[in-house]
Formats: sequence, structure tokens, C-alpha cells
Amino acid sequence: MTAAALSVAIVVVFFLALYLLHCYGDLRKQQRLVLLGTLLSWYLCFLIVFILPLDVSTTIYNQCLHYNSSHTPSAFHGEQYDQPDSGLAFSQRSSAANVCVKPWSYIPDGVLPVFWRVVYWTSQFLTWLLLPFMQSYARSGAFSILGKVKTALIENAIYYGTYFLIFILLLIYAAVHLKLKLTWTELQTIGIAAANTWGLFLLVLLLGYGLVEIPRSYWLSSSNSFLLAKVYFKVAKLATEKAAAEENLADVMEEVAVFNESIRFNHTLRKCVDTILTKCPTRYQEEMGRNVENSRHEHDANPTKSGLIKLHEKVISAVQRRSQTQVQWSLLLDEAFHLEDVAKSQSSPLRVITKSSSSNHLGWVRRFIYTPAVEWYWECVFRKTFCRLLAVLLSLLSVAVVWSECTFFSAHPVLSLFAVFVQKAEQHYNYIFIEMVCFVSILFMCVCVYSTVFRIRFFNYYHLVPHHQTDAYSLQFSGMLFCRLTPPLCLNFLGLIHMDSGISHQDRIQTSYTSIMGSMQLLPVISDGFYIYYPMLVLLLCIATIYKLGSRCLNLLGFYQYITDNDWTTDLVDEGRELIRRARAAPVSGQQSLGDPSPPCLVS
Repeated sequence: MTAAALSVAIVVVFFLALYLLHCYGDLRKQQRLVLLGTLLSWYLCFLIVFILPLDVSTTIYNQCLHYNSSHTPSAFHGEQYDQPDSGLAFSQRSSAANVCVKPWSYIPDGVLPVFWRVVYWTSQFLTWLLLPFMQSYARSGAFSILGKVKTALIENAIYYGTYFLIFILLLIYAAVHLKLKLTWTELQTIGIAAANTWGLFLLVLLLGYGLVEIPRSYWLSSSNSFLLAKVYFKVAKLATEKAAAEENLADVMEEVAVFNESIRFNHTLRKCVDTILTKCPTRYQEEMGRNVENSRHEHDANPTKSGLIKLHEKVISAVQRRSQTQVQWSLLLDEAFHLEDVAKSQSSPLRVITKSSSSNHLGWVRRFIYTPAVEWYWECVFRKTFCRLLAVLLSLLSVAVVWSECTFFSAHPVLSLFAVFVQKAEQHYNYIFIEMVCFVSILFMCVCVYSTVFRIRFFNYYHLVPHHQTDAYSLQFSGMLFCRLTPPLCLNFLGLIHMDSGISHQDRIQTSYTSIMGSMQLLPVISDGFYIYYPMLVLLLCIATIYKLGSRCLNLLGFYQYITDNDWTTDLVDEGRELIRRARAAPVSGQQSLGDPSPPCLVS
């Protein structure tokens, strides 16, 4: 069993990352390099989360061997014996092996350091070098590979230059103020410290939001009326975005039509125009083809290749945005219809969810397992209790995380709850409990952070959309965020359980993951200051999220969020209800339903 757990985790995590990429990306249409870079970045970050608990249990076992082989029973109380001879040392090591229980998931010495080194440095290469370049490459409107590469290099020159300047400033600080001899190992440590500091800064902001919003969302989702009102709100907002996307696409298509008519088939730039036309929707292609045949006058447009490159970028963006809004609109219609059907069927004597619209493509699960009767019991009886119990459990986990973030620097007494659980289990060699505590805790923190990454939206530049509608730029941006957030998150968790001696200042064997990070004591302002006190900010962020201060600020700026006691929310809910009523009354002219109201890839 020594390598079975590691091998199984590696395989399972790969398919998990592939499944998520299938849900959000288009495996058939998007560029292979984009898909490969995103898959690799997600895969490496998920690997860290799944393998770190095995590293913790292996380290605890090695710590037990070390104590029992180099100390007599009295040495645990501070009395050390003289150095034993080789025979006695061998006898003590054998005795230690008999005392210490070997974990079922034990990983042999030398495997994890190499594994972590490959995973960490590959993820850092992706997030700081390759993915930013591929983002610019995928978004570029150039018509050749060389042109795309040139555009990507120019756009990333400032990006790379900024981080290089920050790294140089850290080197000057370390060399002058700390008077360090900058060896290659110390340069690596400074680089790791800089990356982890940037990641921890963003991590705490996202974590503070997720620790409150995830339990609250499950508690509120126990109410069908709340879910229905929120869907109405989303429908009203999306209707505006959908209309804006259609209008923007029409404006861009007008520009394409002008260039299509002005650049004839014998023009040197005609190939560029033909490339742009292939990215346009079929309806517009046919319309522009007829206009060219009927056109008899010359346009005043003075086409240039740089102008066509910009137009190409605009076409790709407009078509992608229109497609996203159409899919989201269909999904919201399905969800609204489903919630309305549940609301109407709650008092049904037949105890069956009566569908207002039938689907011809029901899967075998809905036909034989999740039948209308089972669906009624779940939606009308059990879901409310389940969601509230889950919300209470997640709230307790959130409180434990916040308390531990504010107290993990205290080693005597131990105040961090996660450190207490791990140390109690360590005394009884309960490695399965240790791994479960580590895995559940890291997974919960990752869900809080990653779900926030999946929900946030920077205007229309970054937006993860399910059902294969996420563009290449957003996929790679999410990969960059994951690679920058996961290492400091795991390092922070090791501090919570007092497995990072740089923070707890305990004489313990380091985990293999911590060993590749180097000694952060090289930069005391970071190891003894920022890493310890900045995570306490999560308490203030949680309080701000409880009172929805961020959502209220966004409302003031015109980015409306769902807040129950807000007049704008009430107006948008009423508007969304009316739009759904119209969609029901005119199903033929509306968007076609996608069938199952709760598709497996949908992340709300």
C-alpha cells in the first residue's frame, strides 16, 4: 500500500480536472494549447490539495521514528543521553519501528520531495510565464502564428517587467538590509516568498468572502421562494446583458460588412477578411454574401492590416459573448420554469412534480431513479432540512477556520483547532483521522476560494461560464489564479496545524512540501510579520460579508447585486417575473429549453 494512495490520487485528480474542463471549456473547438495549459494548471493545483494530507501523515510517522530512535523515554522530558554506538543506534531504530505505527498511505523517503519540486515549479512556470503569454496569444486578432507571438510578447513586456522590478527590489532589500549572501538557494527562497506573499494577499480576500457566502447560500437555498426570486433577479439582469450583446454583435457585423464590400477578391488583404468571415455567425455570413453581390458602389473605407486585426479581435469577443448570453438565458429559463413548477406542486395531493413543459431527452436516471415522485419528496420534503443541516455544518467549519487563522501563531498553549485535532490524533497514531481532518479542512478552504474564483466576474474580460461557454482567456486566467492561490493556501494550512516550524518555531521534522519552500526566516518581515498577522484580516472580511458591505458598494456603483432589502432588487425581481411570464406565453419565439433543469455541469 506504500504507493497505492499516491497513485490513486494522481489518477482520480486527473479525471476530476478533465471533467471540470469539459464542463467549462469546449474540448472540440478551442485551441489544443489553451486546453492543455488550463488542464495542466488545474490538475497540478488539485494534486497539491489531495497529496498534502498524505505528506502530513508520512511526516508525523517519520517524526515518531526520529524521536524514538534518538531519545530514550526520559529524553522526551529534556534529558538527552550520550551518542550511542552503531549497534545501539540500530537497536533503537528497530525499537522505534515497532513503537510507531506505519500509516496505510506511507510514501517512501525521497518520493515526495521530487514530486513536490516538479509540481510546484511546473505550476509556477505556468502561472508566471506560459499562461500570461498564451492568454495574449489566444486573444490576439493577428492572422498568423508569428503575428500572434509578436502581439503576446509586446503585451507581456510590461507585465514581466513589473514583476522583475519587484523581484529586484526584494533582492536589494535582502542584500543590503539583511546582509545576506545571495546563493542560488536563497534566490529561490526569495522568489518563492514573493510568489507566496502575492498569493496570500489575494487568498485572504477570497477566503473571507467564501467562508460566509457558502454556508449562507446553502441556508437560503433551502427556501424555494428565495431561489425563485433570485432567478427572477438574474433573468432581469441577463435580459439587459443579452440585448447589449446582440446590439454589440450587430454593430461589429456592420463594420465587417463595410470591409467585406470595400476589399474585393483581388485585394492583398482579402484573405484576412475571409478569415474574419469564418468567425461570424452563419446568418450574417449569408447576408453579407448577398450584399456583396448586389453592391455597385465603392466605400470610403481605407483598410489596413492593423485595423483588420483589431476588427478580428472584436468579432471573436462579440460572437463569444452573444453565445454565452444565449446559453445562460436558456439555462435560466429552465431553472425558473422548474422552480415555478415545484412551487405549484408543493400542495399537490398526487405528490408529483407536474412539469409545465416536457422534454423528449430524459436520461435513464430521471426515467428510472429520479422519478417525478422521488423528485417531489426531495424538493418539497427533504431538501430544506438537508440544506439547513449542511449550512450549519459548513458554518461550524467556517468558525473553526476563522478562529484558527487568528490564533495559529500561539504554540503554547495550542489554540488552533486544527492543530489540536491533529496533535490529539498523533498521540494515538490515528493516521486516517489525521488525513481526514487535513483533507476536509483543505478541501473546504479550497472550495471557499475556488468557488469565489468561479463566481467573480471582471466586467466581460473574465467570466467562467458552464456548458462549454468559457472563452480561452478566462480559462487560462482561472488557471493562473489557481496556481498562485493553491501553494500559499496549503502553506497557510500547514501553519494552522503547526507543521510549519517557521511559524510555530517548534523543533519538528518538516513536511516535504515545506522543505521545497526553503527557510522563510531569510525575510523576517514576511515570515514573522505578514504570514502571521495578515491572515487575521479574514475576520474583518467575514464581518463585512455578513453585512454584505461589498454588494452594497457594488450596488452604489451600478453593478446590481441581489440584496433582499433593496428597492432595485425588488424592481428587477418584478421585471424578471414578467419576462418569465412572457416566455411561458410564447415558448416558440423564446429560447428552446435544454431539457434537464439541473444539468450536472451547472455551477450556480
